[in-house]
Amino acid sequence: MTTRADIQAFFDPATWTVSYLVADTATRRAAVIDPVLDFDFKSGRTATHSADAMAAYVAAHGLAVDWILETHAHADHLSGARYLQQRLGGRIAIGEHIREVQATFKKLYNLERGFLPDGSQFDHLFHDGETFSIGGLQATALHVPGHTPADMAYLIEDAVFAGDTLFMPDVGTARADFPGGDARSLYRSIRRLLALPPATRMFVCHDYPPKGAGSREPAWETTVAAQREHNIHVHDGIGEDAFVAMRQARDATLDVPTLILPSIQVNVRAGQLPPADDNGVAYLRIPLNAL
Repeated sequence: MTTRADIQAFFDPATWTVSYLVADTATRRAAVIDPVLDFDFKSGRTATHSADAMAAYVAAHGLAVDWILETHAHADHLSGARYLQQRLGGRIAIGEHIREVQATFKKLYNLERGFLPDGSQFDHLFHDGETFSIGGLQATALHVPGHTPADMAYLIEDAVFAGDTLFMPDVGTARADFPGGDARSLYRSIRRLLALPPATRMFVCHDYPPKGAGSREPAWETTVAAQREHNIHVHDGIGEDAFVAMRQARDATLDVPTLILPSIQVNVRAGQLPPADDNGVAYLRIPLNAL
């Protein structure tokens, strides 16, 4: 493996999300991973502070963005992909199984007839194992379902971007109780990632530092070896049945994410806000008593 990739993390404290900018230092080509569009639920206002910080870094370092990669249709933040594409260019991409997620949530939200659950809102749909380039960097898209049916991880040279599949070792793993989620699939996806070389750097999409004595600052980089040895939910020696029992019991105690209803209807559109009504205002739909 080579390590020409320059990886910059951008942490959003409002949603505990980590977005990434991955650049080839030789060619100055770059990819954005999981960008955030700021959203204030109380006022219904969007803002672009998080995405603008990424754009400023791109400009300051003379980079050109080839890809805007989504690991999945997030339930905890609105995607800044469309806004960044308008500023920086690049192709917005996600896994091909996003079609399943779109079909599920088109029904939940009763989205407009013109919204087609065919993935056409994205510029590219990756299939499992597909390879692509970021300048001279070699990358592979990995389908890692379980958290949702459409989750992807991106292996870029010596680093893997795991999305929500795995968190930092002292936090554990993603929930698997969203529509189409499955704890057994999640376990198998995790073991696939943990079969990568032990020294592979792993970057997570969220961090929720444990509270209490000895609490730490947010972090987002670990290794496959550290996950295999220390992950509290799925370290080596924990079998599939034990993991599934733990995950199902734990998921039953978790609250619905605060931004799940506003975020997914934007994120299945590749970060595009819903079409405006005849008064020029765009509206988010909140289905009542549906979840």
